[in-house]
This record gives sequence, structure tokens and C-alpha cells, in this order.
Amino acid sequence: MSERRKTGAERRRPGADLEPGSEPADPLARLAVKKTWKMYVGGAFVRSESGRYLVTADGVDNYPWASRKDGRDAVTAAQAAQKGWAGKTAYNRGQILYRLGEVMEGRRAELALSLERAGESQPEREVDAAIDRAISFAGWSDKYQSLFASSNPVAGPHFGFSVTDPMGVVVIAAPDRPALLGLVGSICPVIVSGNVAVVVVSEVDPITPLILAECLATSDLPGGVVNLLTGKRAEVLPHLAKHMGVRALDLWDLTGDDAVKLEVAAADNVKRVTRRSLELEAWYDETRGGSPGNIERFLETKTVWHPMGA
Repeated sequence: MSERRKTGAERRRPGADLEPGSEPADPLARLAVKKTWKMYVGGAFVRSESGRYLVTADGVDNYPWASRKDGRDAVTAAQAAQKGWAGKTAYNRGQILYRLGEVMEGRRAELALSLERAGESQPEREVDAAIDRAISFAGWSDKYQSLFASSNPVAGPHFGFSVTDPMGVVVIAAPDRPALLGLVGSICPVIVSGNVAVVVVSEVDPITPLILAECLATSDLPGGVVNLLTGKRAEVLPHLAKHMGVRALDLWDLTGDDAVKLEVAAADNVKRVTRRSLELEAWYDETRGGSPGNIERFLETKTVWHPMGA
């Protein structure tokens, strides 16, 4: 006898063709929503204009591969934000950095988990240090001026004052490790004085900085003050170093010919260039990683002369 033809209902029944003993998939089970990581430019989360993506070392996440056009867009956003940010009172900038610390505290577990996934051996310690570093520089916002400004002795009937001003757009090549503490510790001393930053984040752990970007976006920080780019330093930094709208470069852990080429490119409009490196434990040292001297590196000093009354 020939086999009976299956009805349409039988052909469509979930699990009808599974091997004996196997369990059919639950047709009502939901799929987890995969997060689409984006860069942070001008206060918005954006994809790379090139449409390119890179994959994290563990193969789990995709993240944007910034192009030279993304770098130019980030500088444009920073330039637009700089006047308003520098025009805020020092106390208000300190309040905003303090708010950043509050938001990071609220996302402490998520930041620690991201660091752990990226291979950090002491993720909670790094998150705590990064939060403390943001709070520390928030406290310096209305105090560093007393260290770096002066009343100058002059021979004549006038006063002479040296006061500090922010430089403008600063490009930061953030250290690969520690990805979070190094990022917070390089951004905060730059922006606390009124500068704005374009940051090429860690290539080793690009995801934790993008979580920090979400903290920045909800910390009252105006859009464009901090702009985070992910991707390859070697592709983006040379073009940022040549950009005439950039006033300074802060290069972490860059050595050899690549660093020299960036310095040469920066000479076109006499950018200030700092090349620095800290050992991992030094980042946790408040006297080194949290020194107010890191603020001074990106200040300009102007001297004002004023006649003295009779």
C-alpha cells in the first residue's frame, strides 16, 4: 500500500520532520536584540560614512571603522561646540564632569563586564579608578587657575597678569590599556579647561569606550565636546594631524616612525604635540594619572597689562 499523502497541516506542523527524540524549537521564543555599536560624534551615535565595520577579538561584536571623512566630521562638530563649552563657568564644567562620574557609577556593572570580556584582569578596580578620576578633575575645574595663573612683578605704574585660556580642538590617541581609565584620564584634563576633544579610542578594547560614550551622552555634556572614533589609528590620525582646525595632539603610547610622521604633519600650523606613556600601575596613581599638570599641557597663557590708578 502506498504511503498516505501528508495534509497541509501536517506538512506545516513545527517539529514534524525532526529526528525521533529531539525537541522542536519553541515558535514563540524570542531572539535577543543584537546591539549595533556606533561612534559618538557631535552628541549623536553614528555609523562610519564608509559603511565599514571591524570585529572584536572575541568575534562577538561589530564596531565602526572610522574613515578620514569621519575624522573631519568630528573636528567640525568639536569646533562648533568649543565656544559654548569654553564660555561656561568653571564651576558649571565641574558640575558636568561630576555628573559623568554619577552616570558611570550607575553603569558600573556594565562597564566592568565589558572590561572583563576584553581581558582586563581587575575590571572592578579599573572602573572605580575611572569614576574617581572623573570626580577628581571635576574638583579641579575651578582651582587649577590658581596654580597656573600669576600676578607678575613689573617696574611701572601698571599691573601685569598672566592668565590661562583653552587651546581649542585637541586630538587624543587614547592608550590601548587601560581602555577605560586611560580614556577618562586623557579626556578629563583636556576638556575641564574648556577645550574640546576628538578621540581615537583603544584598538584592543573599542567596546568599553563606546559604553562610556553612552555615559557622556547622558551626563549633560554638550554635544561635540567629546567625539569618539573607533577603528585604525594609522588611518585616521595622519589626517587629523594635518587638519588646520586642530590645535594640539595628545599621543599616548605611540613611538617610532609613526609618531615622528604625526609630529611633522602637525608642524604645518604649529600644533602642540605631546607624546606620553604610563605604565599600567601609574594610571592608578593619583599623583601621576590625576595630576593637574595634565591640565596645563593644553592651556595657553596670555599676559594682560592694566594701568594702575593714582
